Amino acid sequence: MEYPGTLVLIMALAVLAPLLGYATGRWLPVPVVIFEIVLGILVGPDVLGWAHHDQVIDTLSDLGLSMLIFLAGYEIRFAEVRGDTLRRAGGAWVLSFAAGLGVALLLSGADLAKSLVIGTALTSTALGAVLPILRDSGRLEGRFGSVVMAFGSVGEFGPIIAMALLFSGRSPGAASAVLAVFAVVTAGAVFWALRPRPPWFAHIVAVTLHSSGQFAVRFVMLLLAGMLGLAHVFGLDTLLGAFAAGMLTRLVLQGSVPESGDAILERVEAMGFGFLVPFFYIVTGIDFDLAALLDGGRPLVLLPVFLLLFLLVRGVPAYLLAPRDLTGRAPRAALGLFSSTCLPLVVAITAIGLDDEVIGAGEAAALVAAAMVSVLVFPLLAFRLLRREEDGGSGGGRAGPGRTAESGEVW
Repeated sequence: MEYPGTLVLIMALAVLAPLLGYATGRWLPVPVVIFEIVLGILVGPDVLGWAHHDQVIDTLSDLGLSMLIFLAGYEIRFAEVRGDTLRRAGGAWVLSFAAGLGVALLLSGADLAKSLVIGTALTSTALGAVLPILRDSGRLEGRFGSVVMAFGSVGEFGPIIAMALLFSGRSPGAASAVLAVFAVVTAGAVFWALRPRPPWFAHIVAVTLHSSGQFAVRFVMLLLAGMLGLAHVFGLDTLLGAFAAGMLTRLVLQGSVPESGDAILERVEAMGFGFLVPFFYIVTGIDFDLAALLDGGRPLVLLPVFLLLFLLVRGVPAYLLAPRDLTGRAPRAALGLFSSTCLPLVVAITAIGLDDEVIGAGEAAALVAAAMVSVLVFPLLAFRLLRREEDGGSGGGRAGPGRTAESGEVW
């Protein structure tokens, strides 16, 4: 099938996915991302063979991943993730990385290169997938939401830094030096973002916000493109630039146009979640090597092993180092489950491992499949734990997660 046909097919699947999510949400809460990936697998070369993409499709998919990481970076609220909570989140990730590397060395027969890929993948958190779930359930604004945000932020930023240091092809010293220079330049951009904008800036934003000009949205896209380009110039993974662009955008909008920030974000999210992000997930499904997963038996055995390791390597340290004011086993266990939920960075890390011929197709497929299951299962288990504690502690207080009118998903 030629490129235009595949493009139309991908967009048709993007429309179908939320319809399926709404239809099943009344009985079983399935994140839309699962339908997007599964539909991509269905039309991919290993099943129906309808979708075959070229460089244009790949570029749009890469933009979708960048937008997903950008929106995750934007969600970081610096006032809520600093201090002891941030230190605990950082400590939990370092512990996860050490445990993940150790386990990966055992699985790979002391192959260091393969262990770095698998070990880093085991430490990631899908903040971009977790936060919408928390927001839809009304839990994002409370203390629990801020703790999950802190641990999830480190769970995305840590692996991205590890990728920049370990997968750049440079020596660790050279990679650290380049990363330090990038950090200095980014810090300069943050300092610029914190400075007051001239009065005309807010005026132009307000005047064009509801017109075809859309100055603010274009400015945000310029920040994203600029940080992606900066990361590329430094030879770093562009995901680092996307994450930094998200954080930088929040600072600019909060400092310059706080009254319009939500409206601007709605427009950017519409572009991301309405087009680019589902494009990335569907292409991920198309590229998914189902044949490798089903061939020979070992990848299928690795799937539940990796799923358990996500929980042990990432979830247990989060449970152990949860802030002291997060009392009770249920919230701490829920934090561990949310922290263990992963997917986008697992896809990115395994893609790097495949390109560098460090890991096999079966191992990559098992990792991605386990990450898909984590997105489907772990948030559901976390909400059931929280709801059970609320029902037991308040005599039926809040009934638990609500249903979003748009998606029909129950959380």
